[in-house]
Amino acid sequence: MDIDVVTLFPELIREVERHGVTGRATQRGLARLRTWNPRDRAGNRQGRVDDRAYGGGPGMVMQVAPLRETLSDIRESRDDCGPVLALTPQGERFSDAWARRLAQAPHLVLVCGRYEGIDQRVLDTDIDAEISLGDFVVSGGELPAMLVLDAVIRLLPGALGDDESAADDSFARGLLDHPHYTRPPGEGGDEPVPPVLLSGDHAAIRRWRLKQALGRTWLHRPDLLDSLTLSDEQRALLAEFVAETGTGQ
Repeated sequence: MDIDVVTLFPELIREVERHGVTGRATQRGLARLRTWNPRDRAGNRQGRVDDRAYGGGPGMVMQVAPLRETLSDIRESRDDCGPVLALTPQGERFSDAWARRLAQAPHLVLVCGRYEGIDQRVLDTDIDAEISLGDFVVSGGELPAMLVLDAVIRLLPGALGDDESAADDSFARGLLDHPHYTRPPGEGGDEPVPPVLLSGDHAAIRRWRLKQALGRTWLHRPDLLDSLTLSDEQRALLAEFVAETGTGQ
């Protein structure tokens, strides 16, 4: 997968190549990352790419020309440009479904805003979609872009040690993930590991994990269940969870 990121801080974006899953994926060529700095196309010695907003008000706005020229150069460098996405507070909420769609694309372009934002004319004519990580504002699009890169790159075939790990992630099936435990089975005064996980009964383990995933989702993100059509087994397991934990009272 080829990924281009338009950013005023390319050194920050490059950190994803140096650590963890994304670092290994880029080192193995599963994802090829390039950064583009609009200052290189600013047309002035200061490398200035922002100006005051028409109509007044605080803050500066990223200008049309440097961004548009940068995106034009990206398109000319690729046979298939792929989706061009801007990280903005007003964008559609990024999700696991978004990440899985983007992971199928051969090429992806992320545009990181700064200051008060990007000139609306760029968003209207040069951007395919705007995405947001939530109802909050940060200083620029770089950190959100890095989170998007991590979410997408880890879904690429071969990026994880076990490709089934991504299939079992929270949200992959519309549910939160089940609890996880590791050795040793007893640790100080902690509650012991659930016996079913030590039983070797794979059918029972699968059932327990599904029940816990349903229960966690019901407790913490009931809105996710509203969008799902539960099977008979899932409804029964959720009812068991509620009865066993007394959380329905």
